Amino acid sequence: MAENYLKKKGWAQNVYMILSALFITSLVVSNLIFQKFFYWDFFGIYTFEISVGILPYPVTFLITDIISEIYGKKKANQVVTTGIFASFFSLLIVYTSEAVPATEWSPIGDELFRKVFGATAIAVFASMAAYLLAQYIDIQLFHFWKNITKGKHLWIRNNFSTFLSQFVDTFSVLFLLCSFGKIDWELFGGLLLSGFLFKVLIAICDTPFLYLAVYVFRKVFGLKPAEELKFD
Repeated sequence: MAENYLKKKGWAQNVYMILSALFITSLVVSNLIFQKFFYWDFFGIYTFEISVGILPYPVTFLITDIISEIYGKKKANQVVTTGIFASFFSLLIVYTSEAVPATEWSPIGDELFRKVFGATAIAVFASMAAYLLAQYIDIQLFHFWKNITKGKHLWIRNNFSTFLSQFVDTFSVLFLLCSFGKIDWELFGGLLLSGFLFKVLIAICDTPFLYLAVYVFRKVFGLKPAEELKFD
C-alpha cells in the first residue's frame, strides 16, 4: 500500500514538473516574440491581425486548467507565481545581453538586437500585469464553476473561466502597450477584437485536449470524478 502511494506520488510530482515547465516556457517565449504581428484569414469569415506572442499564451490557460482540475487551486496558483519569477528573470538576462557591446564580426549587432528585444521590458511589465490578473481570475472562476456544478460539466468551467480571463488579459496588455506608446491607439480596437476572438476560438478547440488529459491523469492516479490529488 505504501509502495503504491509513493509510486503514485512520484508520478504526480513528475507530471506536475513537466506541466510547469511547459507553462513557464510558453509564458516566457510569448514575452520575447511579441513584436512580430501576423494575419490569419479564418475561412473568409474574419481576418485576424495578432501578435505571434499570442500563439503560445493560450497553452498557459490550458495547463492551469489541467493543474486546477487534477492538483487543485493551490498548485495552480503556485505555478502562476513561478511563471512570474521566470519572466522577470528572463528580462534580467535580456537586459544584461543588451548592455554588453557586440563585436564587429557579430552576426547580430547592437542596433538589431535592441530593435528586436528593446521593448521587452515594457512587454514583460504589461504582460505580467495582465497575466497576474487574468490567470488568478481564471483559477478562481474555474473552481467557482467546479463547486457550482459539483465537479460535473468540465467544459463549463474550462470555457466560462477562460473566456472572461482572456478578455481581461487581452484588454489589459493592449491598454498598457498603447499607454506606453508601443502600439498606436488607433489599432487598439482591432487588436482587442482579433486577440480576444482568437483566444476564444483556441479555448473552444482545446476543450477536447483538456478532457483527454483529465481522463488520462485520473486513470493513472486512480482519482474519482472531481477528486483532486492531495499529498501530505
